[in-house]
Amino acid sequence: MKTHYDVIIFGAGPAGTAAAYGLVGSKSVLVIENDLFGGTCPNRGCDPKKMLYSAVEAKDRVARMQESGLKDVPTIDWKQLMAFKRGYTSQIPSGTKKGLSGAGIDTYHGQAAFLDQHRIQLGDQTTVSADEVILATGRRPRLLDIPGKSFLKTSADFLDLDALPKHITFVGAGLVSMELANIANKAGSDVDIIHHNDQPLKAFPQPFVAQLVQDMIDDGITFHFNQNLKAVSKNETGYTLTTDLETLASDYVVEAVGRSANSDQLQLENCGVKTSSRGVLVDDHLRTNVSTIYAIGDVIDKAKPKLTPVASFEGRYVAELLMKKTTAPIQYPVIPQILFGTTEVGQVGVGYQEALSKPEKYHVSAFDLTHWYTYNRIKDDVAKAMVIRDANTKQIVGFDVLSSIGEHLLNAFSSVMNLKLSNEQIQDMIFAYPSVSSDLQYLV
Repeated sequence: MKTHYDVIIFGAGPAGTAAAYGLVGSKSVLVIENDLFGGTCPNRGCDPKKMLYSAVEAKDRVARMQESGLKDVPTIDWKQLMAFKRGYTSQIPSGTKKGLSGAGIDTYHGQAAFLDQHRIQLGDQTTVSADEVILATGRRPRLLDIPGKSFLKTSADFLDLDALPKHITFVGAGLVSMELANIANKAGSDVDIIHHNDQPLKAFPQPFVAQLVQDMIDDGITFHFNQNLKAVSKNETGYTLTTDLETLASDYVVEAVGRSANSDQLQLENCGVKTSSRGVLVDDHLRTNVSTIYAIGDVIDKAKPKLTPVASFEGRYVAELLMKKTTAPIQYPVIPQILFGTTEVGQVGVGYQEALSKPEKYHVSAFDLTHWYTYNRIKDDVAKAMVIRDANTKQIVGFDVLSSIGEHLLNAFSSVMNLKLSNEQIQDMIFAYPSVSSDLQYLV
């Protein structure tokens, strides 16, 4: 390990590694990680979650095909499913570190903090310095400050459960809770969800969210809306949860009410970097108030969705900045957001609620897809879509989808919007038929 680098990066997740690889061959780089190399997504986030969904989706698909060619719905063997997941996640930290080292990027595993704007202390003794520093330390689950908070578990705990509890309660009805609750329910747990109001997933089209909630209720999930968790206590058989309206019993309590930026252990006061309650403050070049220190990914205070591909995009952008390949402010493409599940809700571009509030500016076309061949073939009886156009130019500016396979159309429409394709250009394409993508021509 050197004592001085061109660039030091805090964080070896998608943002930090994207920046590091983007600098290979041009800059000397040190990547510091105090937790798992690879970051949240592949270790204890989106990747392992969707691996668990592999079994859930298969089970649900078979269930929908009963009396249409299939008999008997399989059960999920949680132990085998967890072994399948761990077979993937167990390789992530070492594989990530090996990949960085193989590319000529130095790494350090352990705690580190600023001494000043250019010097960083590794552990208790070693000091290294850099011309420029990138903060990419991500976020961590935020726990409620209530009596019994030590009994609360996080999404990371759920995604590594050795055995599935009989009764699980999720606190919060955001993306994380709704996705994990569906997994738990389909795998055999009794599931409750406590939410502080009656409108979960506000960023998504409310008619589709209402349908999703009803589907989850029909599957046996119990919602406790307009309630706040006040305390958790342990009893002989499990836990007692006290809200401001009722008392509930549960075997396991998962809290997912938000995440906090991982910046509090960096001693940013020593280098003068400014933060807010929502993260590190940056300008339109992802530069902090200190000209040689940048921040990328979930650690920053930003309006853009805190998603893995967004973090990687920002990492690549900052790498180009440091190599002087660009001087332009960051320009984001349209960013799709999706709730994964046996019923998926996805949104990209102008949202449904915004379009509805500005009828003079946007036109909304709604489609019931349940009888379309693609969705009838798989017995998807809730499939719907909404296409949002600019009222003047007729250009597609937004798209919403509700379907068990919604991610495919969502990505197709994201491409249409990023490339600014016209209806004529889409009609001039030839897709594999019949497929999800071939339906695109009937939706525009």
